[in-house]
Amino acid sequence: MRIGRRAALGAGAGLAAAGIARAQDAWPTRPVRIIVPFPAGGTTDLLARLYAQRLTETLGQSVVVENRGGGGGSIGADVVSKATDGHTLLFHNLTFCTTTAALEFAGRAPHSIERDFAPVSMGANVPMMLLVNPAVPAKDLKEFVAFARQRGDLFYGSTGPGSTINLVGEVLKRDAGIRLDHIPYRGAAPLVQELLAGRIQFGGDQLSSSLANIRSGALRPVATLAAQRASALPEVPTAREQGFPSIELLGWNGFFAPAGTPAPVLARLQREIAAAAQHPDVARRIAELGAEPGGNSAAEFGAAVKAQLAQVRPLVAELKMHVE
Repeated sequence: MRIGRRAALGAGAGLAAAGIARAQDAWPTRPVRIIVPFPAGGTTDLLARLYAQRLTETLGQSVVVENRGGGGGSIGADVVSKATDGHTLLFHNLTFCTTTAALEFAGRAPHSIERDFAPVSMGANVPMMLLVNPAVPAKDLKEFVAFARQRGDLFYGSTGPGSTINLVGEVLKRDAGIRLDHIPYRGAAPLVQELLAGRIQFGGDQLSSSLANIRSGALRPVATLAAQRASALPEVPTAREQGFPSIELLGWNGFFAPAGTPAPVLARLQREIAAAAQHPDVARRIAELGAEPGGNSAAEFGAAVKAQLAQVRPLVAELKMHVE
């Protein structure tokens, strides 16, 4: 009898495992949307489209990118937090932490990163660069700070209230004792256009979407926010090297699914994203963009996001960064 019961239990477990495997293999059953919460043309958009092309080939369904800009990335993120179709993903970047923290501080957060999203995997690690218009007589961040102290009438741009560059700008003002007026934009692409035109003097962008402008001399990098110098621009010092450790930030871009997404689907997504990150064509293109391919585990990616939230929440509160 015991042997029979054990056999039955074993058979039941085997059938359950087979059912999970079938559910995992059956997904997706329709086209998959990747929501990018910024306008087209920025680094996050470029990377999302690169992954979408490869995932279309491996998932057996069309994977399309949909841009939902505004609110420093919070509008598009909220669309995903409320998605119930099982085929909608979010591809966000490090500004997810700062914007959400600012909305939480203001008491108007429409979602919680920890509660409403399931981290899947990092798509790429892209250094965030601090940039100036070439008309600004500064070759690094220390020289820009000295110039700002003399002028007192400079403008910096960000991808929206509560965004990463908004936080960086306010921390820099605090630590350096300078005045900079904030001009928010709906994403990196319009910010860079205004910086190129000289209507703002200072801003930031992920290296991938600013590299061509840097190499042409249209924009000048004064620091990287990463812990190490960017391999594509080894001559540009880090913010920490220049005496500003408080603005050091990991430049991640990554995939999230709505909370409650079945574990087998999350597992397959992570596996497919990791494989895409290592595909020669994808990895080469990411390297050309001055970035590092991702593909880490959901636990590793989730831990990195959690650590960044712990870093930025106290800064947002200290600086009283209300999102209007």
